[in-house]
Amino acid sequence: MPEILSNEQIEAYRELGYLVLERHLPDDILIKIRAEISRFEDEARGMTESNERLDLEDSHTIEDPRLRRIKLPHKISNFMRELMFSDHILAPARDLAGPDLRLHTSKLNMKSAGYGAAVEWHQDYAFYPHTNDDILAIGVIIDDMESENGPLMVYPGSHKGPVYDHHVDGVFAGAFIPEDVGLNPADAVELKGPAGSISIHHGRIVHGSALNTSDRSRRILFYEMMAADAFPIMGSMTMWDGIKDYNTRMLCGEPTIKPRLKDIPIRIPQPQPDVPISIYEIQKGLKARAFKTIK
Repeated sequence: MPEILSNEQIEAYRELGYLVLERHLPDDILIKIRAEISRFEDEARGMTESNERLDLEDSHTIEDPRLRRIKLPHKISNFMRELMFSDHILAPARDLAGPDLRLHTSKLNMKSAGYGAAVEWHQDYAFYPHTNDDILAIGVIIDDMESENGPLMVYPGSHKGPVYDHHVDGVFAGAFIPEDVGLNPADAVELKGPAGSISIHHGRIVHGSALNTSDRSRRILFYEMMAADAFPIMGSMTMWDGIKDYNTRMLCGEPTIKPRLKDIPIRIPQPQPDVPISIYEIQKGLKARAFKTIK
């Protein structure tokens, strides 16, 4: 069984808003994840547009297939669903957000060598505000993650600050420019680590990632979850059929119908742009970008 987080690690997460646990997963798990990725890459061949399973790069063509995201892998990969319920993922999450955890979503972001798309600076909490912020994302690092292949970057401690305005001209755009709100780019930290490591970041921390300009892939599998007593605000639950369906998303522990309210800043991610539900498409509403885009 994986190690339980130390008091020092828990305190570091509380203070900084992130952790990296190096070589947390055994090689056999990575081998199985990569095999699943190959299966979905084969599925992308011949596709002309993104669908409910796979999100294609803007530079994708039938002759040169390029996949940027596997959507909800826990629903279309038995192995990635099993991993989600394992102590490899849930043991550190329980230490940080309590014994009762509910899934928000899963995704596998693909940054292929030479063109993997950037994700602009944002806070997850801006997309789905809840009654409290015991919300976190666990990222399974599938390839060695270094500066040149577009690692996840965070602003340490920003999870204690405001929820920044992610709107452009009154429409939710899913990102903002850090300098515009007084954040210094020099303060951003790269969450690097060898394959098999996991990153953990708080739902309110400011984070993003640049293009992959290297000759190596950078793929990361995210499981986003929250304490069971964190309930969605402003219609975030409309995609689920009431509380019964919502409780099928429990990862461990017991559900509740008593929200825990915390005095934290909130912004409502409305109105939404008329684009497919994808952070990549939503962020196209930006007038200025922090990262280079695909040529």
